[in-house]
Amino acid sequence: MAVDPFRFLGLAFASADLLFEVGADGAITFAAGAGKRLAQTDDAGLIGRPWLELFAEGDQPIAEALMAGLVDGERRGLAEICLAPGADGASRIATLSAFRLPQNAPCVSCAMALAPSRGTKRKADGKLFDRAEFESAAKLLIEASRNGGPDLELGLIEFGALDRQKTGMSAEDASALDRRVAGAVRAEAYGDAATELGDQRFAIMRRKGDAPDAVVRRLTRVLGAGLAPSAQNLSIDAAVPSGKLMRAVRFAVDNFIETGTSHQPMDLSAAVNASVKKAVAEAGAFGAIVDGRLFKLVYQPVVSLRDGAVRHYETLVRFTGDQSPYAMIRMAEELDIIEALDLAVVDEVAKRLRKDRAGSLKLAVNVSGRTIVSPDYLEAVTRLGKAGDLKGRLVFEVTESAAITDFAQAQTHIQALQSQGFQVCLDDFGSGAASYAYLQQLRVDVVKIDGSYVRELTSSGRDDAMIRHLVSLCRELKVETVAEMVETQAVADILRRAEVDFAQGWLYGQPAAVPQPPLASAKAGLPPAARRSGAKEEWG
Repeated sequence: MAVDPFRFLGLAFASADLLFEVGADGAITFAAGAGKRLAQTDDAGLIGRPWLELFAEGDQPIAEALMAGLVDGERRGLAEICLAPGADGASRIATLSAFRLPQNAPCVSCAMALAPSRGTKRKADGKLFDRAEFESAAKLLIEASRNGGPDLELGLIEFGALDRQKTGMSAEDASALDRRVAGAVRAEAYGDAATELGDQRFAIMRRKGDAPDAVVRRLTRVLGAGLAPSAQNLSIDAAVPSGKLMRAVRFAVDNFIETGTSHQPMDLSAAVNASVKKAVAEAGAFGAIVDGRLFKLVYQPVVSLRDGAVRHYETLVRFTGDQSPYAMIRMAEELDIIEALDLAVVDEVAKRLRKDRAGSLKLAVNVSGRTIVSPDYLEAVTRLGKAGDLKGRLVFEVTESAAITDFAQAQTHIQALQSQGFQVCLDDFGSGAASYAYLQQLRVDVVKIDGSYVRELTSSGRDDAMIRHLVSLCRELKVETVAEMVETQAVADILRRAEVDFAQGWLYGQPAAVPQPPLASAKAGLPPAARRSGAKEEWG
């Protein structure tokens, strides 16, 4: 029976918007389909163009890795890749697959189709997600997988000789190698969910199917054997609740950071069991610390940018030495046991305030987004403040490390605290996507601007503009502003010109066991005697 080539072309177009071939020199040798829709030119205009020009610069290393990893008779498909921006500057995502047919060598056959949004963000600069972004993307992808999406698994990749390979390289060559590695790792990922974990280790969410040795072979073809890649895949059991799965993902990634691809569980179901055991142990240890008040409190000044006077001191928790309490706080929020710590801290702070016979000391305590909606917490604070001697001296900073799930309840409790003479501050403003929604729905007295915007003020005009607009908005709402992580006088001067009300950071003093006055050098406008670059002081 004669084969009608147009029948095959029709079948191909049923699942793709554009078909094209790429020659050995990387130029497009054939194109048919919706060239204008995907590449702003007709099919004929694509002939002879370098195929990498179809894609956004940040995603070109992914396309290069896809092509370099192909062998004869193998088909590779990417979940998504960013196309080069069109005349309107809009970013568009496409799915791309490639096949190397031996009879058609050296050309590679490719099919591409516009992809619907998956709700996950992509890194426009071609970089990998950070750990928090990866976990957020993984959660969305796992939920989508449960609702008819492709079966997924957690991939763990290690390059045993990456650091050694970069030894002796110029900074430019090392950076180029990092881009190639990132592109190769992202080419293995689904939904762009890939992150670097440090120490030559990476984690990805990927389509289920390929064995680890197949992943290693591709990485070796793309990057060479000199990087000594190894890989492991952890399958996902659809019967496990999504909340437990995400805890298992975190457990598996943490375990991978510690041990590499050896000593890993076979699948995430095993990781769920291991993570539950670890969580129970950690919860018990955390409870013992809180019940025995085995933490210590330190205090950091918040000062007026107008005259350098202390507004109040933020109370910060330390568990072991001066190490950041972030990991333990995050664990307590995930296990929903943070309220016990919040109650213990406010109780200790109330005692500290009552020891101040002059009555001039004013302290702020952090309260988790999980705790602020708790009736038990509100009742306990109400009992503490019943005598009236804490009125005007206690500030509650609502953190965004755990999302508020009931804004109406949170606002009711905030209003109750304010009616007792306590101020309420929205902490870490700008660090999460929910910040403006928080400000819209919660009537707070103070907004604390996240240090990520403050620290780079001298080099970022965008952050400067953001802070000025935020201050203007807060002034209209009759809300005071505090900038955290102020480390230099130059930053303090910018904040003062932007009319930020108060500042906190190592320019004014480090956390101390006893509230200390601000550094004299900062009040005089001189550089501080000692500070720690990049320090962000908070309990959660």
